[in-house]
Amino acid sequence: MIDIKFLRENPEAVKENIKKKFQEHKLELVDKVIELDAQSRAVKQQADELRSNRNKVSKQIGALMAQGKKEEGMALKEEVTKQAEQLAELEEKEAKLSAEVTEIMMQIPNIIDPSVPIGKDDTQNVEIERFGEPAVPDFEIPYHTDIMEKLSGIDLDSARKVAGNGFYYLMGDIARLHSAVISYARDFMIDRGFTYCVPPFMIRSNVVTGVMSFAEMDSMMYKIEGEDLYLIGTSEHSMIGKFIDTINKEENLPYTLTSYSPCFRKEKGAHGIEERGVYRIHQFEKQEMIVVCKPEESKMWFDKLWQNTVDLFRSLDIPVRTLECCSGDLADLKVRSLDVEAWSPRQKKYFEVGSCSNLGDAQARRLKIRVSGEGGKKYFAHTLNNTVVAPPRMLIAFLENNLNEDGSVRIPEALRPYMGGKDIIK
Repeated sequence: MIDIKFLRENPEAVKENIKKKFQEHKLELVDKVIELDAQSRAVKQQADELRSNRNKVSKQIGALMAQGKKEEGMALKEEVTKQAEQLAELEEKEAKLSAEVTEIMMQIPNIIDPSVPIGKDDTQNVEIERFGEPAVPDFEIPYHTDIMEKLSGIDLDSARKVAGNGFYYLMGDIARLHSAVISYARDFMIDRGFTYCVPPFMIRSNVVTGVMSFAEMDSMMYKIEGEDLYLIGTSEHSMIGKFIDTINKEENLPYTLTSYSPCFRKEKGAHGIEERGVYRIHQFEKQEMIVVCKPEESKMWFDKLWQNTVDLFRSLDIPVRTLECCSGDLADLKVRSLDVEAWSPRQKKYFEVGSCSNLGDAQARRLKIRVSGEGGKKYFAHTLNNTVVAPPRMLIAFLENNLNEDGSVRIPEALRPYMGGKDIIK
């Protein structure tokens, strides 16, 4: 959510930003919110004047009563009663207008960074850099679930009977590999100075609307029936929510946290759920990283965060590349986003395994995450998040890039301590 003051003073810049995101249907919202904001401020001014007058008259009543001028005092009391009724009406109107302004403001996209390439959708994202040499072996690489099944490592059929499509049982060494990757990613981030955290896996609706747009919430979140609770789609949701309605000392920033959680997603939309795959599923586990920092440091932290993911994948001998997300592919709260994609020797192309996002002060403004700076001046923090690793997709990249011709899977040296010293899965 952008600053209403900025929108008020720069409506054309906000409209231009909407056009860059190819959301022309939202252009009318700018004029609408300016009109409602003006009405809201006018009503607030009337209410403030009434409150001020009420306080003034109340003092006069006290003075009159003390002087024994009861009749005059009672007359003023009647005036105060009438004003109280009028004030109640104004306060109700003010609250309604304020809610309407907030609702519209939450639909207007954040101002994107000048470096973001302009494009309509993810087909126009821009490759930035490649790390490691993508290779294709001279033997055929099976589909990832076929690799797992040959190693007795996955049971999709039983999961389908128990929970439906989009779920799986991981078994034996593949299950162990899954846990090893999570544990390795945890320690990798701790070694880089991040504080480890296991957050709540359910959050309230005010946190949900604080960390994402309404459209994202509808397509992703599972709601707990009869309660004001949602299952998290990523630990970023509850990790950023940890700072809701706080005033943080500037000297304590940045907060750098890495978190483990299961994730639950509806996965509604065009992509759908694969019947035999684990690329897009309803439940998975993930290691995440988040940063809460001063505004002037968010660009620096953005580069540090995506580099962490690149370094982790390269430590496991997986070639990756980075893609700058174009304007049309950015979620409304994001200032900038960069995807990390891993090489798939089977498909002979890269696929997404992580996404690094700078949200500026959008989440902080919604959740009231403030910083107390020099002289007690308060301002909104900047928030960032990035995937360290999400094992279902990571497992696909890992298995394809470490598969041997005989069907066994090589364990890179960095992961062996987490696999009981094993250097191969047969």
